[in-house]
Amino acid sequence: MPGTQSLNSQVLSHLQDKIKLIKTEKGAIYLVGPINLPVNLLGDTAQFKWYCWLNCDEVTEDFEHIIAKLSSANLAELQQSSVLVHGDFQNAGHALIRFHSICHTGDIFGSKRCDCGYQLKQAMKHIADHGHGAIFYLANHEGRGIGLFSKALAYILQENGYDTVDANLKLGFVDDSRDYSDAIKVLKVLRTKPVTLITNNPKKLEALRQAGLDLEGRVQLWGDISEYNEKYLKTKIERSGHLNEDEGCCNND
Repeated sequence: MPGTQSLNSQVLSHLQDKIKLIKTEKGAIYLVGPINLPVNLLGDTAQFKWYCWLNCDEVTEDFEHIIAKLSSANLAELQQSSVLVHGDFQNAGHALIRFHSICHTGDIFGSKRCDCGYQLKQAMKHIADHGHGAIFYLANHEGRGIGLFSKALAYILQENGYDTVDANLKLGFVDDSRDYSDAIKVLKVLRTKPVTLITNNPKKLEALRQAGLDLEGRVQLWGDISEYNEKYLKTKIERSGHLNEDEGCCNND
């Protein structure tokens, strides 16, 4: 049967020490890494370590069994989240992190309807310049949790006068259904010291506090403001409560 064959012992020896089991309420997270990942960051090469994780109902430290099932699991149809680590993230006295929600249109295509692609690159640059940190890239967060197809429908509503909050609500979703619990579990494995969060979103700060993490501070991240996303950014502040203490975005004067 496909996906049930035993692994070559040499292949298994390369893999098993790179896999970590994190038990959850519903099963387990299997975290794989670190993997060397040199990144083209605004024209310069920055050295990162990459991890990826997979949620599974099955809880076992028999990693050969888990790996052997992957080829028949059709995982290409499902996005998996990952984390990009820079510097001595585990031990450094000060480290920056960002919980970045996947944005197919912004991160990949460079859409100017949002600021997601800009925020991703700028957060990576902040972390590289700082020397220690991690980007958690959260694959099930598209459209604030509604998925890519539903986001396309929401975009059509936005083109007909609805803001981003009302577009989600009219399609039967809540404004923001994102959950950070898996990312927080992975963070706790990779680092136990305080962190500084790169975000404008108070819900992310609250998620970390509720999980008992030691928050050292916050870095605001506004930019790439244009005629195409000004309404979107104002909606973030006025309806979703995003923090803008230093008037970094969308001054209403």
